[in-house]
This record gives sequence, structure tokens and C-alpha cells, in this order.
Amino acid sequence: MKGKIKTISYQEAKEFLLPRHYSGRMPSVSYAFGWYIDGDIVAVCTFGKPASNSLCVGICGKEWSPNVYELNRLCRIDELEENISQFVSACLRRLKSEDLIVVSYADSSMGHHGYVYQASNFLYTGETKRRTDKWTPGGKHSRHYSNDEQGKFRKVRSAKHRYVYFCTKNRYMKKKWKELLSYEIQDYPKGENEMYQLGEYKKDEIVEVGK
Repeated sequence: MKGKIKTISYQEAKEFLLPRHYSGRMPSVSYAFGWYIDGDIVAVCTFGKPASNSLCVGICGKEWSPNVYELNRLCRIDELEENISQFVSACLRRLKSEDLIVVSYADSSMGHHGYVYQASNFLYTGETKRRTDKWTPGGKHSRHYSNDEQGKFRKVRSAKHRYVYFCTKNRYMKKKWKELLSYEIQDYPKGENEMYQLGEYKKDEIVEVGK
């Protein structure tokens, strides 16, 4: 592939991602890679521990939960003509000595199907369920809710396509993880991807309980 891939710092990843990624916020980052062409950074891919311990346990069981990491950011410049899946595959090759179970998501609400993960030989394990979380104006903690606010609003988490990749050089371990995988391996989803404008962040959908 054209250019070079380098390990980059959290700060370097942040400076690239925040103006471009639709989420508008940074996740936990344990590994970060930058793709450079002619000296300029054109894409960034980051991996980190998921915030949810239940997610880590739910992939291949409690024993292997410390090995579960999430590919939590992937972003490129708008002008990039090179195949971004080559970049992802190259990042995964650099992590194989770490023996990671990598999970990643394609957000259906953004019109994504995960074609990059499909091209990188991830396993497709279906869609997560649409769910809601407690929410109050300003994001206040529940102890600061007024009586009127208590339980009145919920923030929607859209359904996401879930992908899993066994990132290891150990064939026995890869086989064992596949046997322990809690989710059924399914056919890849297809459809036309939608594009979002760089800098336009996805807005949270807030619903009022009972309506």
C-alpha cells in the first residue's frame, strides 16, 4: 500500500479525529496508528478497552475478557483515494503479537454497513438491539435530578452492526476463541452506505418516556 503506517500518540490521534469524526468525542485509546502519504497524515485508526465489562465478558467469556479491545475510531481525510480497508488490515497485522479479540461496530443510524470490516475479514455477528439510557438536560448525574426530571427523558442508542476479529498469530488460540464466541456468525449485511459531511456530528436522539 502507498505511504507508511506509524504508531502515534493519543494527542496526535485526537488532533486528527475531533474535527472529522461524527461522534465529536474521544474514546479510551490503548493503540493508535496514523497513515502517512507524502509526509501528511491521511487516516487514523485507534483501539481501546470497551467501557462495558459485560461486553468484554460477552464475546468469548470471562476468562478472555481482558483480551477484548474495540476498534473504536477509524477516520480519513475526505480526499483520500486509497483503499481504507488496507490501512485497517495493516493495523491489525501490527497488533497480532498482542493476542487481541477485536470488536467493532458500524452505526446503522449513520447508514453504515461495515464494508471496511468485511474487506478486512472480520466476522459478522449481527446487530445490537436499539436501547435507551437515562438522560437529563445538561447531562446531569442522577443525584442532581429534580422530581420533574427524574426518569422523564431517555437517550436512544441506535442498533449497530457488530463485527469481531481474532487478532493473533496463534492458530490454536484463534480456533479456541471461535469455538467460544457467544454470537452466531452471520452473512455480511449489504446496502448502500450514506455519507456524512466531515465536521457534522451525529446528534443524540432524546425521547420522553411515555410518548
